[in-house]
Amino acid sequence: MRLQKYLAKCGVASRRKSEELIRLGEVTVNNIIIKEMGHIIEPSVDIITVNGEKIDLVEEKIYIVLHKPKGYITTVSDQFDRKKVIDLIDLDERIFPVGRLDYDTSGLLVLTNDGELTYTLTHPKHKVEKTYIAIIKGVPTEKELKLFVEGLHVEDYVTSPAKIRIIESFDNKSTVEIKISEGRNRQVRKMCHAINHPVIELKRIATGKLILGNLIEGNWRYLSQGEIKQLTKR
Repeated sequence: MRLQKYLAKCGVASRRKSEELIRLGEVTVNNIIIKEMGHIIEPSVDIITVNGEKIDLVEEKIYIVLHKPKGYITTVSDQFDRKKVIDLIDLDERIFPVGRLDYDTSGLLVLTNDGELTYTLTHPKHKVEKTYIAIIKGVPTEKELKLFVEGLHVEDYVTSPAKIRIIESFDNKSTVEIKISEGRNRQVRKMCHAINHPVIELKRIATGKLILGNLIEGNWRYLSQGEIKQLTKR
């Protein structure tokens, strides 16, 4: 980050005024006076002072919601050079996906640099409900729906109670709404497979009370203060 930008972000002064402080020799980086503009620093490593006072960056918390398209992975790096959700977001600040959405799943994904919120939304003890709309093969029977609700044996674990309701059925397919409060890998797909109704299409439409709404696929927006408060309220 450029030194004058860092000073401005720390609230020392405006960027123009920060440049003036640098020209006057009032700013040091690792005990060396810096007078040239555009000097690059590493905030997490370098020690910056202004008139002898150490300056630390208080990281601004960022909260956004993305309508993730299919074909993107929810990691910040990938050894196979696949498309990443972070590629869809044009921000200087470093943010991270909260939880995951499968490569073939679309819908609501929260990204933030707030570790506490990430913990709140992903730790099982908080039981944050995620809502999905799925198109599945066939039409589940009442018995299969009951198994889904009571808990299913999936690989080496039993799922927590979930909710499922049929919205409509057509051409030997069904559109269902599914609500779960766990976040295991590909869990919705595995649960549907366990009742013999594999997923054809899957989209997450809500996390807790945060809804995707009419956000266009591939686009993102900042969360409102009300939405942030609702998500962090526990």
